[in-house]
Amino acid sequence: MAGLWVGAAVLVGAGRRGQRLPQPLMRSLVLWTLKPVPQYSRQHLTVSRSLCSAGYDSNEKTFDKILIANRGEIACRVIKTCKKMGIKTVAIHSDVDASSVHVKMADEAVCVGPAPTTKSYLNMDAIMEAIKKTGAQAVHPGYGFLSENKEFAKCLAAADVIFIGPDTHAIQAMGDKIESKLLAKKAKVNTIPGFDGVVKDADEAVRIAREIGYPVMIKASAGGGGKGMRIAWDDEETRDGFRFSSQEAASSFGDDRLLIEKFIDNPRHIEIQVLGDKHGNALWLNERECSIQRRNQKVVEEAPSIFLDSETRRAMGEQAVALAKAVKYSSAGTVEFLVDSKKNFYFLEMNTRLQVEHPVTECITGLDLVQEMIRVAKGYPLRHKQADIPINGWAVECRVYAEDPYKSFGLPSVGRLSQYQEPIHLPGVRVDSGIQPGSDISIYYDPMISKLVAYGSDRTEALKRMEDALDNYVIRGVTHNIALLREVIINSRFIEGDINTKFLSDVYPDGFKGHKLTENEKNQLLAIASSLFVAFQLRAQHFQEHESSRVPIIQPQVATWELSIKLHDEVHTVVASNSGPTFSVEVDGSKLNVTSTWNLASPLLSVSVDGTQRTVQCLSREAGGNMSIQFLGTVYKVHILTKLAAELNKFMLEKAAEDTSSTLRSPMPGVVVTVSVKPGDMGQGPKMIAHRP
Repeated sequence: MAGLWVGAAVLVGAGRRGQRLPQPLMRSLVLWTLKPVPQYSRQHLTVSRSLCSAGYDSNEKTFDKILIANRGEIACRVIKTCKKMGIKTVAIHSDVDASSVHVKMADEAVCVGPAPTTKSYLNMDAIMEAIKKTGAQAVHPGYGFLSENKEFAKCLAAADVIFIGPDTHAIQAMGDKIESKLLAKKAKVNTIPGFDGVVKDADEAVRIAREIGYPVMIKASAGGGGKGMRIAWDDEETRDGFRFSSQEAASSFGDDRLLIEKFIDNPRHIEIQVLGDKHGNALWLNERECSIQRRNQKVVEEAPSIFLDSETRRAMGEQAVALAKAVKYSSAGTVEFLVDSKKNFYFLEMNTRLQVEHPVTECITGLDLVQEMIRVAKGYPLRHKQADIPINGWAVECRVYAEDPYKSFGLPSVGRLSQYQEPIHLPGVRVDSGIQPGSDISIYYDPMISKLVAYGSDRTEALKRMEDALDNYVIRGVTHNIALLREVIINSRFIEGDINTKFLSDVYPDGFKGHKLTENEKNQLLAIASSLFVAFQLRAQHFQEHESSRVPIIQPQVATWELSIKLHDEVHTVVASNSGPTFSVEVDGSKLNVTSTWNLASPLLSVSVDGTQRTVQCLSREAGGNMSIQFLGTVYKVHILTKLAAELNKFMLEKAAEDTSSTLRSPMPGVVVTVSVKPGDMGQGPKMIAHRP
């Protein structure tokens, strides 16, 4: 049927070469619900809570085949829209990514080199050869890698291949932080005081920093995503910042140029999504609040911002569009601003690509930004006017990382996902990911697991749905940051909108320690843990009764269980009894009723504690009584024994702690690139420099 499909298409295609995709992945690919309407009109721009309701006109021809020059979740995201539009896709991959989800989703796949990004995803020669080999007519770069590389765009143009993004002039002008700042000033956009040029070396960096006045921000001219950025408060930090930022910039973007500008303390980070075409039209698609960050990289984003009023929103949007028009910008892009407490805003940078956090904009506007980028690249004009762009509802995105949030709010973790289950069964929840059970999180690439998005009619509903989604997210095999994300969205300051880019360090000055249990929550956890312990024992007893050759370890017909539970070095006395699905538990004199289906084989367990609904995960259980339970996002380790076993346990020798005094351990996985010491050297000890590839 010709015309627009509003609400959404259900993507159910098979994998590459006829392979059937895993069932969890199949479920995650549900994007939109089909709802045909005869023709397009502005009034049809409404929002679906799963993603967006942007329609696709099958009579509007774009490309036959698109190559996605990226990996992971963003490659999967682009492929989904291409499938909806009837466009064949080509995935590129490194040798270690040969079995990745984006490779399986695409119609074709080409290996472009070994694992290091410089030899694969940044290998322009190999990618150009893949384009030639597959006959792709256009390339979508996603974000990161070559998405803002003007040389790559020039290579594509020379080969008569369409770059799905802005032209090389705009990439040069806006992708270069130095030139973009000069153009912003010319376009009458508010800018931050700083040095309008390239910093040559560490000595010049110190001189410039002194002239501007500390603190200063040192950042990559060609960068983005928080990479290649350092805050310096004195000369020594400026020298170190220059060295580390230039190394990181060269590794991430192939460009080590740096700039320095005044660091505005305690600002909000609010960005405006823009969309332009090749016919001189440009729109601003409202804002995204991105102030929750660690190491200058966003962690939680939302749209709209609770802080902006309509007047400030309009002013920021109009300045963003003025900047886009000044460089004849034709694609999706983002103009980032720092906003102070008085709602003064200053241009930070423009990202000439699709942003990681674009889903929240799609949720509140109903637009599919990937689809719009493809249309614009083909030469079609924008389908909407500024007055057509709505703010419907509220959307929140959490970046779920394979990181240890207890180390500097998130140092990377590596490993294999032994169990993985996305909470897409919940209403108003979207998950953008590029992994599945068995996927590896390696040292070579960004440790992002997924982008978890919750949509609601208002902010309160969106946050509650996000809280439920985090509780229902099953990730096993790697350390993850679910605990930190959950604590952020339930924090009173965050709920009130009292946030800035220093939120994490302000709220957790001594580092993140996990959820701090109230007395009632502690009793709930102990009651749930004891109920789980008894439920496991009853299940074991049931199996033993059917094995006549075995001697039962547990006596049948136990009416009451007297338990000793250790939590946080405190021992609690618990008495539990059960009647059907309900356990009656007395914890240190407080009585609670715990009810559940007690499906112990499920990774998720929904329990009711005196009418309060909780979703918990029993991560591990040992015969010696140790049990790990994920409760309110945080993993708690409890030690549960029967009263008799606890008495006997007192006579057991404790295992001696490992002596690590002579061991040097890295706080995160990486590659050692420099060891500044050799045998026989005397001094303070070895100095090593390491980085993630």
